[in-house]
Amino acid sequence: MNNRLPPAWSKHLKTSSGPKIPQPKIVQSKAKPLSRAQADDALLRQALELQQANRLPEAEALCQRVLAHTPRHSLALYLLGTFALDLDDEMAIGHFSQAVREAPQNPHYRLTLAQAYLKVGEHSDAIRHFELACELKADWIEALCALGRAYTEFGKTDLAVPLYEKALKINGSHPLVRMGLANALVSLGRMDEATTYLNEAISHRLGIAAAYNGLVSIRKFAEEPAELKSILTELKNPTLDRKSIQQLHHAAGKVLNDVRRYDEAMDHFRQAKELSTRRFDMESYRRSIDFMIELFSPQMLAAKAGHGSSSEVPVFVLGMPRSGTTLTEQICASHPDVYGAGELTKLRRITNRLAPKTHSPEELRRSILEMTVDQSKSLAEEYLTHIRQRSPDARRIVDKLPHNFELIGLIRVLFPNARIIHCRRDAVDNCLSCYFLNFNEDNVYNADLHTLGLYYREYDRLMRHWDRVFPGQILRNRYEDMVADQEGQSRRLVDHLGLPWDDACLRFFDKGGSVNTFSRWQVRQPIYTSSVNRWKSYGSAIQPLIDALGDLAGN
Repeated sequence: MNNRLPPAWSKHLKTSSGPKIPQPKIVQSKAKPLSRAQADDALLRQALELQQANRLPEAEALCQRVLAHTPRHSLALYLLGTFALDLDDEMAIGHFSQAVREAPQNPHYRLTLAQAYLKVGEHSDAIRHFELACELKADWIEALCALGRAYTEFGKTDLAVPLYEKALKINGSHPLVRMGLANALVSLGRMDEATTYLNEAISHRLGIAAAYNGLVSIRKFAEEPAELKSILTELKNPTLDRKSIQQLHHAAGKVLNDVRRYDEAMDHFRQAKELSTRRFDMESYRRSIDFMIELFSPQMLAAKAGHGSSSEVPVFVLGMPRSGTTLTEQICASHPDVYGAGELTKLRRITNRLAPKTHSPEELRRSILEMTVDQSKSLAEEYLTHIRQRSPDARRIVDKLPHNFELIGLIRVLFPNARIIHCRRDAVDNCLSCYFLNFNEDNVYNADLHTLGLYYREYDRLMRHWDRVFPGQILRNRYEDMVADQEGQSRRLVDHLGLPWDDACLRFFDKGGSVNTFSRWQVRQPIYTSSVNRWKSYGSAIQPLIDALGDLAGN
């Protein structure tokens, strides 16, 4: 949490032998009682130390004590926001917003509020506060780079590049700058320039693991490159942290996979996955799939007829990650009437808000069953406003968050006329492609091959349910069919969108704009066939996956 605190407060957390936890009371000098401000300051220092010792309820209680007699105490509000981050991001945003209202000239508060907005996908709000932070504290590297990242994720990467270039002139040795600039350039398809900055980061030893990971991800190797030896040498460094080791193993695996040294590649991927700090709860996930299937029954959906918005603007491209969702979005977004918005989290946030008190399935069930027509229209309008920020005039806007496959029932309640495209790929190829990537901790189901295969089966079970309750409404777009017949399948996609054909959809790889997914290098190339049936190269190393998939293997 130190990096979220203003500099004047970060120092309170630096102790030589761990945090010393005082009793939550103020010891006052008999000669000179503490002023109210001094007492508040002491309470908040204690709150910080309690939080560092994982005594969060006590830390929050001290902040609330301050607010009880000083309701507009900006730092107490700010600290409550830092305590809530990752536990309840909506609550954190609320506290940070209050802190900013009370201290609008504090750039640190602005920056942290913007970071929280960015975390939940509210890019317009994030950009507004990042810009204000930059105005309040000129030449602030962290704010410039954060604003650059927000612009990149929002699809306005052309505005991000000058910010990173400015930051580079201010402090070229800052670890955020070259990696951020390279990432922006990759999003724009400017791979050669990105390569230059990644190599500079490596030569300056700035974020070496991330730089190597980025470097090997933006090209395909036909023979062993010099970078492989350097990556393997870096892995011998005993001072590396866990994340860096993971990134380097993934980088080595990527290169070895490209040059067809499959056994060695799989060994590096396995070592990377073994460093994951979380394990996936498969039984809990099975119960959540059971819940969705039971809740969104034909009878319940019939009762919701007339709910939501009649808008045809939203298009949901979904399925397993690495199933062709980015390719599908790029083909659709090459049409002049379509805008590709990327992976949006707005629908997930709306879902989470339906169960704000307990976050339980029972609360969610009750909210959806009791949802009125007016409530459904309001939620649909909120989503439409969100996507319209990206493109006010497009006839269709694509949201390609893969895991929206879990929310098709809610999509249909809110948008009965929305187009839904389900991307499907050979199950083993799809799972292996997931396994090879360094997904974030939210996708821990890919931490081992057996769990990944079981997860795929649950995804398949839920999609079969959606096909039953929404017959003919979900277009299945199979990756292998797209590779075999690009024009025929592209025309099928455009027809599903209810739009006239445009030849630009055949040259999706020439499309301008930014791409911000793992597939951003691939979608800058014409369709290729090397990703079809590649699982056959891995032999017994992938047997746990084959066993877990069962009858879905090879389908």
